[in-house]
Formats: sequence, C-alpha cells, structure tokens
Amino acid sequence: MSMRDLAVAVVGLGWMGRLHSTSYQRIPSRYPELGLRPRLVAVADPVPANRAAALEQFGAARAVDSIDEVLADPEVEAVSICSPNFLHRDLAMAAARAGKPFWIEKPMGVSAQQSREIHDAAAAAGVATAVGFNYRHAPAVQHLRELVSSGRLGRITNLRCWLIADYASSPDGPLTWRYDRDKAGSGVIGDLLSHGADLVQYVTGQHIAEVSAVSDVFIPERPIPTSAGVGHSGIEVGSERGPVRNEDWVAAMARLDGGAHATLESSRVARGHRSDYALELFGTEGSARWSFTRMNEFEVMLEDGGTEHGYTTVLAGPGHGDYARFQPGPGIPMSFDDLKTIEAAAFLSDVAGGTHLAPSAADGLEAAEVCEAVVRSAASRAWEAVAR
Repeated sequence: MSMRDLAVAVVGLGWMGRLHSTSYQRIPSRYPELGLRPRLVAVADPVPANRAAALEQFGAARAVDSIDEVLADPEVEAVSICSPNFLHRDLAMAAARAGKPFWIEKPMGVSAQQSREIHDAAAAAGVATAVGFNYRHAPAVQHLRELVSSGRLGRITNLRCWLIADYASSPDGPLTWRYDRDKAGSGVIGDLLSHGADLVQYVTGQHIAEVSAVSDVFIPERPIPTSAGVGHSGIEVGSERGPVRNEDWVAAMARLDGGAHATLESSRVARGHRSDYALELFGTEGSARWSFTRMNEFEVMLEDGGTEHGYTTVLAGPGHGDYARFQPGPGIPMSFDDLKTIEAAAFLSDVAGGTHLAPSAADGLEAAEVCEAVVRSAASRAWEAVAR
C-alpha cells in the first residue's frame, strides 16, 4: 500500500505535545491501512528550549513561537492543541476559522461556555475534531462497553468511577497555572472528573442528566514558581506563597437518562495514590470492573445460574479493542502512550477519511457541561441539571 504524507502541526510542546508528536510517528506502523504518513511540519511554542526540542528530538521541519504562522500555512492539514487550558479556546477558534481540523486536550475550555464556543466554531467550519479522552481507548474499557451494549450484564443499575491521584499532594508543589481558576478552570473537576464523566457516558451509552456534588480545597496555598518546566516537573520555586483558587477534591452522585445511577470521585492530593483511575459497572445479570493501575486486565462476573459467585480476571488480548495492533497475545502490557496512538489514528481517520471515530468536540462539550453542573451543585448544595 502506498502511503500519503499528511502534514501535521503541534501547538505547545510540553509533555502532552511531545506525546502527540510521537503518536503521529507511530501511525504508519500501527495503522497501515489508513495509508497515512503523518509528517510534523511545524511546532509552535513560546519557550526556546521546547522549540529546540521540536527540531532536534521530534524532527519538526520548523519551530515557531506562535500559532499564527502554523495556521497561515496551507500545507498544514491537522493541528494538535496541547497548550495550557486557558489558551485552548482562542487557539481552537483560530484553527476552526482557518479550516484546520484539530485534536485538543481536555478540558477543551476553562468553562462550559468556552467549550461550547469551541464546539460551535468547529461545527460551523465543518472541521474534524478530537478530544483527549484517552482512557476510553483502553482495550479493556472497549470490551466493557461491548458487555454493556450486548446486554450481557443485563440492565445497568449503577456505576462507580473514580480518578484519584497524588500529583498535587505536596504542599510545596509550585503554584502553576493549574491552580488558577481563570487559567485552569475547575481544578481537579476539569482535569480528572471530566475523564470520569466521559467514561461513564461512553461505556453505558447513557447521558448524565443531573448531579449532586461536594468539593473542597485541601491545600489552600502553594509556593510561587520562579521558572518554567515541562508538565508537572522541572519547576523551581521561591519562598513566597500564593492562594490555590480551584478544587483539589470532588465527589458527586449522578442520575443517568437511561435509569442508571453513578458515583464519581476525583482528587489530585490523595497521598499514596499515583493514578488510581477505575470504573465499576453493576447490572442485573453481572458486573465488571477496570482500573488504570492494571490497564491491561479487567474483572468480570456474569450470572450463570450457579451457586458460587466471584470475579474472573481476564487479561486483555487480541479481540479486545485495538490490542492486536500493539501486542501479539494476552499478557504483554500496553502503555498510556499506546492509548494516545489509538486516539491519533481515530483523529487522522476522521480527517482524511471522513469517519467519526474519535471522541469529538461534542463529547468534550458534554463532559464540560457535567463538570459545570458539578461546580454549581457544590455551590448550591442541591441537585443540578446537566445542560444538553
């Protein structure tokens, strides 16, 4: 099969921008049937060290300090937006106006209003979109979705979903943009609970209709940084401290429009938990559960009429999602990076082939509306409807 070059650009070469770049590079080997060879023609980043890395480490044809030059280039066919949250709206709107399909990290905007503006602009421009809900691409999660849609678990009665992390558990961690409501939105709600909202809705096929929530800030101030870094690391701090202005922890109950109930919890300050992201489903004919800490396996209990009940642990393998594209047989782990490669393939298929495979701006908006309802509920101490 002959391969067609497809020119891509990445905006923001932090940790996630670097992962987007390498995910594009893996498409020809993992998804040869797409017939696409992504070529990184440009990277836009205001940090000189990141621009140097774009050229030297990731093979970009050029590195610039602004997205304007990228969007003005008629050669660019798709754009990754991996900048801090507060830049997402303006960058995505500019990409849509330029007619460039874009793959954007979540949360799309720092509010549901910004997310709606992004969604509407992309829809008006008719460009393909993808949003970084990478956990839905785990082969085990794909199989759980099939267990639900096939009816093997019966009627889904209730779910538990939690995303518990410790990346912000040290009170001496730097006060970066992530802790500013204007720049990052609703803290751990937009950062992690948005993944939970997407997982619950994606796996069940039901929409979260209303929520009741409580949230808190457990580390009220942090040292002000004196240098930049990549991702959560490499940032120096001074002795001066400033206030944290968004949420460290949240818990919510949810009612889904198909009759199921869910509980969701997220924390960024849970000491002892690195990336404990998990989903449990309970139905009238069985139940199933998955955890990112053991991404390559899942547990299932199906009603068989017997007298002994318990979970069976299943190793993900060929036949579960896109596992076979990465490993030849069960028991060989896939990685977080592989999930982003799956996402990249879905996005490029939508761009070049007109498919609708990737989680789109519509999914990003729906998760943002759930998060916004959670914020409202925590303030009002009442059930809040999710806007549709």
